[in-house]
Amino acid sequence: MFEWTNWWGTIAAVALALIANVVLALITWIVNASAGKRTPWLRDIIVSVSPRAHLLILVIGIWTAAGFTAPAEYTWWPALSRVFLIVAVLVGAWFVSGLASFGFGRMIARYSVEQDSVPEIRRMRTQLKLVRRLVNALIAVIALGIVLFSFPEVRAVGTSVLASAGILSLVAGLAAQSTLGNLVAGIQLVFSDAIRVDDVVVVEGEFGTIGEITLSYVVVYIWDERRLILPCTYFTSQPFESWTRKSAEILGTVYLDVDWRVPMTELRSKFLEFVAASELWDQRKAGMIVTDATGGYVTVRCTVSAKDSDDVWTLRCQVREELVAWIQKNHPEALPTTRIQLPAATLSK
Repeated sequence: MFEWTNWWGTIAAVALALIANVVLALITWIVNASAGKRTPWLRDIIVSVSPRAHLLILVIGIWTAAGFTAPAEYTWWPALSRVFLIVAVLVGAWFVSGLASFGFGRMIARYSVEQDSVPEIRRMRTQLKLVRRLVNALIAVIALGIVLFSFPEVRAVGTSVLASAGILSLVAGLAAQSTLGNLVAGIQLVFSDAIRVDDVVVVEGEFGTIGEITLSYVVVYIWDERRLILPCTYFTSQPFESWTRKSAEILGTVYLDVDWRVPMTELRSKFLEFVAASELWDQRKAGMIVTDATGGYVTVRCTVSAKDSDDVWTLRCQVREELVAWIQKNHPEALPTTRIQLPAATLSK
């Protein structure tokens, strides 16, 4: 009869664990090859999670094989067993984190990026991303706690800590006031729908979009590819502009200073003609009025609308360029002119 309690038994048990892992990998590959094309989500989960699952099964298999064979008889086995426990917990947390990330990724993918101009879509994507970070952080904390409390010494210290939890909580609260404040502010920002990823904002005089919302800070992508990083508490305590709070649609204005001789009827007709032909105009609003006539100039304001801030910025630039070129070509007398009237006596000299 085969003896499992000697080293040959250990080798045989470890070999069985390896063979089982290889068989499982083969089954996973067959399932992926046969059903992956028909079921994309199954292929995705196999690709992203199966390596973690194989590693977890391998660690548990070798740990179990060694625990029931020759190594269990030695005095050093408890220490090695604790090492296996720590590795199994960490790999298990990695595996669970992969499952959670995959699940949240699937839910986030349901809210198409192409529909980011819809505030509800941006709100759901932002909240899901933050919840995913919270879940992954919670998994990491739980795994670390299990690892630490696997040591009797730490459990003894933990009992003492719990006995003085009131004092420690006060000290920790004072020391981590800023960090906890940012954490609470980050959660508040997301679930109060104050800002969302891809919202267009003006912060500290800078125009950009919300690129990332983490548990402690917010990253604003500036239009010139700079990054403005602000603590979450900034957005709960300081005023800022949001151009996409309820809708991405927005109005834009173009101001022109021209001479009093400008033919307003022709200029307005040219403006409306150009805007009507532009693909950037969303056909909601277009108009031209004179807003001021002082200092020797006539101030003309052109108002246009577009589906989002990017389009309205481009449309404003195009309108400004088109009208300036039209005035230069067709009515140069309407260009801004500075007049100086000299006394008649000066002219006679």
